[in-house]
Amino acid sequence: MKVITLTKQPVDLFKILKFEGLVGSGGEAKAAVSEGKVLLNGVVETRKSKKIMAGDVIEFDRVKYAIECAGGSASAAG
Repeated sequence: MKVITLTKQPVDLFKILKFEGLVGSGGEAKAAVSEGKVLLNGVVETRKSKKIMAGDVIEFDRVKYAIECAGGSASAAG
């Protein structure tokens, strides 16, 4: 399992796919989510703007990514 470390949370699901380079663009990220190609905590997630927090596990293209937050504290995205 790979680890993705967020600098702030929550973060929209599609943004994680985009900024981690798992897809080529934001449009591809949104399409992947809406087409059911992404699992969140073992369940298909189709909400592109689903808020992702430390402790979540994303699965995309048969690879699992554990979500952590740098510093260990939650802060509002804004």
